[in-house]
Amino acid sequence: MDIKEIKEILRLLDRYGVQDFTLQRGDNRIRVRKGGVLEEPGQVKYREIPGAEVPSLAVSQSQGYPAAPPSSSAGDQLTVSDNQFLVTSPIVGTFYRAPSPESPAYVEVGSAVTKGAVLCIVEAMKIMNEIECEVTGKISTILVENAQAVEYGQPLFIVDLA
Repeated sequence: MDIKEIKEILRLLDRYGVQDFTLQRGDNRIRVRKGGVLEEPGQVKYREIPGAEVPSLAVSQSQGYPAAPPSSSAGDQLTVSDNQFLVTSPIVGTFYRAPSPESPAYVEVGSAVTKGAVLCIVEAMKIMNEIECEVTGKISTILVENAQAVEYGQPLFIVDLA
């Protein structure tokens, strides 16, 4: 994990108002907590500086505590009918409708889809994650613009069930 990746994580966390976040890659663990310092043994501590862009940061090599779930607001809830299925983002990242800028979109409104079909990509820390459909049906609504940042649980598509 390099400083550029850490800065991007901090930017996304700040943008979506996440207060506490933990990420582990191998033996490296990073935990970000806004509004104070972590009081856990073996951690390097940094205090938040008023007016600074970067929230407080604590980095630990220890293992054992789970990642905090992302925050969500109740006002962002979308309801669908009984014959529809809501596809949501499983991760925070950037939404892409196609595998590359030159390629056609995976799906359009009206496209027939089957269970396991790729609907889009959500890029998170330079990793392209294909989002697959969990049902068979027809795309009735695309709720996100191409190259838009999405958060965990954010609605992406509405699928009319077959």
